[in-house]
Formats: sequence, C-alpha cells, structure tokens
Amino acid sequence: MPLTPVDIHNKEFSKGFRGYDEDEVNEFLEQVIKDYELLIREKKELEEKLASMNERLGHFNNIEETLNKSIVVAQEAAEEVKGNALKEAKLIIREAEKNADRIVNESLSKARKIALEIEELKKQSKVFRTRFRMLIEAQLDLLQSDDWDKLMEFELDATELTSLEEAEEVE
Repeated sequence: MPLTPVDIHNKEFSKGFRGYDEDEVNEFLEQVIKDYELLIREKKELEEKLASMNERLGHFNNIEETLNKSIVVAQEAAEEVKGNALKEAKLIIREAEKNADRIVNESLSKARKIALEIEELKKQSKVFRTRFRMLIEAQLDLLQSDDWDKLMEFELDATELTSLEEAEEVE
C-alpha cells in the first residue's frame, strides 16, 4: 500500500541517545508532506487529464473510423456511378450510331430517289424541248409558206361586203 501524507505526518521515530534533532526532523517531514501532497495532487490532475485525453482520443478514433468507412463508401459509390456512367455512355453511343446509320440510309435512299426524279425530269425536258422545237418549226414553216402570199394577193371589194351584210340581215 502506498505511503500517504497522513502516514508521513503520524510517523513516530524512536528516540535514541544522540538521535537526530527533533525540530529539524519535524521540519523536514513537513516539507516532505507538502511536496508529497503536491505530487499526489499533480498525479491526480495528470490522471484526470490522461483520462480526458483518452476519452477524446477514443472520440477521435471513432471519428477516424467513421471517416474511413465514409471514404470507403464514397469510393464505392463513385466507382458505381462511374461504372453506370460508362454503361450509359456506351448505350448513348450505340443509339447515336444506330440513329446515324438510319439517317444516312434514309438520306441515301432520298438521294437515289431524287436522282431518279432528276433523270426522269431530264427525259421529260428533252421530250418537251423536242416537241416544242417541232411545234415552232411547224409554225415557222406555216409562216414561210406561200399561202400567206396568196392571201395578200386576194382582193375583196368593200361594196361586195356591204351587199353581203344586207343580204344576211334580210334573211
């Protein structure tokens, strides 16, 4: 059992013949008691401080453990999100490629159809041009024919027209 200040204070020494000076011993013991009490108080304060520090350390250890778990969960969640994003990106790319292929195929089909229509219009234009040329040539032939000259040579008397008009009115 450890020595207490009270034990030191109550300690009695046997007296001998030429022993130590009692006042000096008592004074020394008083000093030892004070120092010992101070040490005990400091020890108690340090023990309380140590307990408080251990408690805080335990709290910080819990926080550290929680943070480590949170980091692991966050990393797993980030990996999952990254994986999902990659999958979604691949799906979007596939869908875009399909749409692009469809659009290209539709465009090629429309281009072919338009090219066929252009060819048909060219043919129709050629036929129209040929027919129009033939019509114009026929009209030119008509204009160049001698019939026009003969019509110009034909003379009609105005008096004959008047008598023809009168005859028609009578009827």
